[in-house]
This record gives sequence, C-alpha cells and structure tokens, in this order.
Amino acid sequence: MSDEIILNADLRVRTGTNKTREIRREGSMVPAIIYGNEEETKNIKVKLNELTKASENELFYTQVLKILLEGQEEKVVLKQLQREPVKGKFLHADFQRVSRKTKLKVVVPFRFIGEEECEGVKIDGGVIAKAISEIEISCLAGNIPEAIEVDITNLMLNEAIRLSDITLPEGAEIPGFDEENDQMIVSVNPPRAEEEEPEILTEGEEGEEGEVAEGEDSSTDQDDAGNDSSEDADSSD
Repeated sequence: MSDEIILNADLRVRTGTNKTREIRREGSMVPAIIYGNEEETKNIKVKLNELTKASENELFYTQVLKILLEGQEEKVVLKQLQREPVKGKFLHADFQRVSRKTKLKVVVPFRFIGEEECEGVKIDGGVIAKAISEIEISCLAGNIPEAIEVDITNLMLNEAIRLSDITLPEGAEIPGFDEENDQMIVSVNPPRAEEEEPEILTEGEEGEEGEVAEGEDSSTDQDDAGNDSSEDADSSD
C-alpha cells in the first residue's frame, strides 16, 4: 500500500441524537463509530478537515485506514459515509475494524495499461471501449490492491478482455462469479465509417444544363418546321 491514510479521532463520551447534532454544529468534527472484530463499539468524532481531505483520495474507499484514538491505533475500513443530500456536508461515518486476516468485500478500480501502444489502435485505427471501470472483489484486508491492472497493449481489433482473463491478487475472488456473468471489461472496436457527403450542384451547373435543354428543344422545333415546309413544297409540286 503506497499511500497510508491516517485520521485523528476523539472519543464521544456522551451519545444520542442531541449530542450528535451538537457535534455537527461545531463544524470542525464529524461523529463516527468503530465496530467489529469481536471488540466493543466505540463512538468517536473525527476532524472534518482530515475527513474531507481523505475523502478526495480514491484509496479512502477501498484501502485499510488508520485511526489514532487516545494514543492507540485502530485499523479499519470505511463501511458507510453519510452526507447531507443537498450541500454534501458530512453527517456520520462508520468504520469496521480489520486484521490482516479479515476477509472483506471491496470495490477496486481497474487500471488500464498500454492504451497508447494498443496494437488494435495503432495498426487498424480501432477505438478502445471500456465497458466497466471497477469490480467488487472479496479478499484479505492485508491484501487489498489499489487497482487491478488490465494490459491492453496487445489487444487487436475486434478483441476484448473479460473478467475471466484478469489476474486477481492471491486469495482474492469475485463473489458469485461464473460463466454467465463473465462481463466484458474493455474491447477494441472498428472505427465508425465516415458518411459520404452528397454531391451539391452549383447554380451555374444547373443553368448550363438548362441552356442545353432549351437548345435541344429549339432545334427540335426547327426540324419540325423544316419538315412541315418540305411537305408543303412536295404538295405544291
């Protein structure tokens, strides 16, 4: 784990709805709890500025966190983070204790490698299409990956990588995975065909065609007139 996220917390001696509202009104702290691992639940409050900064890091939602409480260290994962619907203000956080052997379900993002060198794009002008960006896995708390790498360097046109093609961390699995839900992760699709633009005639071209047509009509009239004259001459003879 490259980036360790640490939060400082204080115990909440008094609990209840009124006390929780009082903490929120203070503006500098957010009420929270720590539970699990067959230990007592602790009601705590964490610093708002630390929680805000941590929430901007995607690892905050997937990695093991460290909470410093009364000189002791609690290793936890975030289970729930409640926000005020309109303004997004933090209302409450739930943290679950873990040990390295605790098995957890976590959502981990995919990290795509080789996009610029992708063969299907370079050779055939294909387009990379990412179907999903993350996946829920079950794994030990001490072995949660920051991301699952998906190498698409050698992916050719009309080829795809599915869940069954990726390598998970040791001991990790996708809950309920089978052939029926073997989702596509990424593919290289053919480029869209460019539509041919219809040929547009200019006014000059239309005019020329019109003149030719008129010429043809006038010559026809002349021929008809000539034929009539010839017929009249034959009659007089």
